[in-house]
Amino acid sequence: MQKHVFLVIAKFNKVILPSFTKKRLDLNKASKLQLLIFGWKLYVIKKALG
Repeated sequence: MQKHVFLVIAKFNKVILPSFTKKRLDLNKASKLQLLIFGWKLYVIKKALG
């Protein structure tokens, strides 16, 4: 059940949140908000796949 919820959240994130890898964002120069979004997306993907 929990995995299904994270799969739905991951799909929602893919549509709504920006993709920083496509924009070639340098994580050393990223703002705090960009790092927060990147970390959130990474957390959700890890939970959805795990």
